[in-house]
Amino acid sequence: MNQTFPATVMSRGNLSPPFASSRCQRDEAVIMSPIEVTIEDGIATVCINRPERKNALSVAATNGLTDAWEKIESDDSIRVAILTSSDCGVFSAGLDLKEATQIARDEGVDILSKMRDPFHETMRACKKPIIAAMTGSLMAGGMMLTLNCDLRVGLKGTKVGITEVKIGRGSPWAAPALSMLPQPILMEIVLTGDLMPIERLHDYGFTNYLEDTPDDVRARAYALAKRIAGMAPLSVVAAKGSVRATMDLGCADGLEEGKRLHEVVYASNDAIEGPKAFAEKRDPVWTGT
Repeated sequence: MNQTFPATVMSRGNLSPPFASSRCQRDEAVIMSPIEVTIEDGIATVCINRPERKNALSVAATNGLTDAWEKIESDDSIRVAILTSSDCGVFSAGLDLKEATQIARDEGVDILSKMRDPFHETMRACKKPIIAAMTGSLMAGGMMLTLNCDLRVGLKGTKVGITEVKIGRGSPWAAPALSMLPQPILMEIVLTGDLMPIERLHDYGFTNYLEDTPDDVRARAYALAKRIAGMAPLSVVAAKGSVRATMDLGCADGLEEGKRLHEVVYASNDAIEGPKAFAEKRDPVWTGT
């Protein structure tokens, strides 16, 4: 049986694939965390579990995500992560505007001040690869989460947008999208707040795959994660770091940073094991050392 736990507790063990069900498991007899995490075979699955609020990002959900990324980053047994959400037609609607209104009214402060990491920089800094399994439409902060992912699997027929200009908020976190989408397209998205068909963004290379159903989206994401989890862990971390460094620093400085990141790879036991396994015609046994 598939098990799910709050972000403060990570499940381990012989679980069935985490996407056997079309939504995160919910037990109404207990108070569930808005963020649930499962771990199996080196794959951490992070699920936003607020379908009744279109998986909007409340203070608890945002802080729960920060907790999850910190734990994933510090756990060497985790090789790759998947971010998904409970099915409700929306992957994430972004900031919980109802809660934001209540906090402003009752406490006189902006909701972002209640969040440990309101712009999800902990997620963006995670060295492990993150795959977005986008099982519905996404907008605003939902888009922010996907920009922090390294691979994206979307659902056909859904829409994507950055709607902050429609509600007087801001999207400084959208800057990295300039390396993922053409500048005029990104400008249209951030200046109009309109939602675009995901198929249009797929044509620009924003998503790796589009699938027909939410379960197909999760299955594709899990298949990708399983492949990544089977690769040499030090090489995977350095590969992601090199690409991210080039996005942030530009080609010349990114190349230098990439070479620095790979020093530990070339000096590792896995760098010996890989060629040896190839010569012996067997699967390599990675140790991450």
